[in-house]
Amino acid sequence: MRILLTEDNTALADGLSAILRGTGHAVDVVHDGASANAVIAAENFDLVILDLNLPEMDGLDVLRAMRARQNQAAVLILTARGTPEERVKGLDLGADDYLIKPFDISEFEARVRVLLRRQAGLRSATVSFGGISFDLNSRAFSAGATPLDIPARELGLLEILFMRAGKVVAKEAIIQSLTAFDDDISSNAIEQYVSRLRKRLSPHGLTVKTARGIGYYLDKLPEAS
Repeated sequence: MRILLTEDNTALADGLSAILRGTGHAVDVVHDGASANAVIAAENFDLVILDLNLPEMDGLDVLRAMRARQNQAAVLILTARGTPEERVKGLDLGADDYLIKPFDISEFEARVRVLLRRQAGLRSATVSFGGISFDLNSRAFSAGATPLDIPARELGLLEILFMRAGKVVAKEAIIQSLTAFDDDISSNAIEQYVSRLRKRLSPHGLTVKTARGIGYYLDKLPEAS
């Protein structure tokens, strides 16, 4: 999943982004409200983690502008402004969740998982397709009781396709979901990941099909007669 972290405390931003990247997410970081507003208007994110006390533009104003543009990304507010009035205002403006500083990192991780699961329209933490299951909490794939060892980039690609199994995902959307500002993934690299995934999935009855000129989708292999 692609996440935007907006936090003016650079030490906290570095720590939280490292945690999120460590679980395989593509994370972009900005340190002021004006930059956040501009980036959200130009890019697509699954989740925006938003501090309120930001220089240049208040976090609530960023949220207000975001929802006015009909941007439906999930929003988790992180703030020291924890009065009931502040929480109500943020939720009324369209925030999905609120976490008061200081907070426990395990709670932060859990709230991120819940919001990303909700964003994908899922109630359960486990999704299955064909002979493979995906645990959203651990971000691990398995075939039956056997874990699948998949390199990070291919795992990210499989997650994107798995969450939309049977539906075509545009190549540009895949590239954007897999990359942060400082990454560079070419169209040719995506094709290489797809080729490797096909080999890994074939023994489990799945494949990645190409929608020519558009993108890719996950599908089941025909059963042998």
